[in-house]
Amino acid sequence: MSCKIGVKRVYEPPAAADGMRVLVDRLWPRGLRKDAASIDLWLKEVAPSAALRKWYGHEPERWPEFRKRYEAELDARQADVETLLRLAREGPLTLLYAARDGERSNAEVLWERLEQRLARRS
Repeated sequence: MSCKIGVKRVYEPPAAADGMRVLVDRLWPRGLRKDAASIDLWLKEVAPSAALRKWYGHEPERWPEFRKRYEAELDARQADVETLLRLAREGPLTLLYAARDGERSNAEVLWERLEQRLARRS
């Protein structure tokens, strides 16, 4: 069984191929009305802690350390990670984030973690 997990900025238009759309940010995206958002699930508990998010501040030089700290937080949130893995096994899953820099977002770290876990079980 192949599992497809995508990563997309929440402000991009939804596509049929997105499947289950899960917002993985702690804060609701600025300027996005809840009734206009195409979000199936908001799993804010899997996002970086408020302290880590504030420390990082999307400063590129802090990215390597942010990744390490966020991965440690994910280790402590196995139930939320398992929820996402279950959803990925059921059909296409898209992780949604609001940050401008998608390559240095928590969604990218989370996507890599999920892909690694799925590859180990294959």
